[in-house]
Amino acid sequence: MTQQSKSISADFPFVPHGIEIFGSHMNYVDVGHGDPIVFLHGNPTSSYLWRNIIPYLEPHARCIAPDLIGFGKSDKPALEYRVFDHVRYLDEFFDALNLKKFTLVIHDWGSALGFNYARRFPERVKAIAFMEAMIAPMPAIEMFPPEIAEAFRGFRTPGVGWRMIAEENQFIEGVLPGTILRKLTAVEMDHYRAPFPTVESRRPIAQFPKDLSFAGEPVDVTWMIKKYNAWLCTAQHPKLLLHARPGVLIRPQEVAWCQKNLPALETVDLGEGLHYLQEDHPHEIGSAIATWYQRLL
Repeated sequence: MTQQSKSISADFPFVPHGIEIFGSHMNYVDVGHGDPIVFLHGNPTSSYLWRNIIPYLEPHARCIAPDLIGFGKSDKPALEYRVFDHVRYLDEFFDALNLKKFTLVIHDWGSALGFNYARRFPERVKAIAFMEAMIAPMPAIEMFPPEIAEAFRGFRTPGVGWRMIAEENQFIEGVLPGTILRKLTAVEMDHYRAPFPTVESRRPIAQFPKDLSFAGEPVDVTWMIKKYNAWLCTAQHPKLLLHARPGVLIRPQEVAWCQKNLPALETVDLGEGLHYLQEDHPHEIGSAIATWYQRLL
């Protein structure tokens, strides 16, 4: 059976773990033994995104996949849910689990959080695998396909974004399935809907689009991304880029930039894909990361 023909399971077979961070529960997967691999999801997903990928790494490493604060089965404390809130909670999470030397597997906002952590604590990060990642500030929202660009202009507009994301649930019902090539099953969609049953529960989803760096705004997020982008261009940490065509955040031109500018980089072409590549190519991703990771041991 080829990787392409393997079925994509909706099951989440992992026993949940929990830890208190700043007085709130953070949920996470913790399976396997050995040096840690930390999987970081983005918006509006959770550790569920990694369900078909973790089994490929579990024989080789301790696999840890947190639900970001406000996402998945983690609590939703009264926060603004800016990226810097997530930085603070993840820093504390890593310290609480006493993670010293680990590999990052990162996607979407999880990539910004992971790259930023690696820049600040390079001695604690062993290697980085990334896909559909925020490698640099984006010049303009028009880099997105037209329908996605139109949606994100709305998401970033005061009042309009709240109506679209919180009241109408457009991120879960539109952006998520709209940037996956296959049709998610009802069970899979229910998993993604479950953490956000009410208007107020969607506050964490609504903030992330406002923090995306376009044309230098917001200034603080742009500064953060520029800092880790410069670090990535010099860091000798082993890196693995998994990409698809046409992609959303990492298109062919971003792949070429990474190949030219990032040291110690390997790349894997997954074929066709948009943004949530884990839902279209989980077996290819899992197998490629496992092969790469075993060479690092």
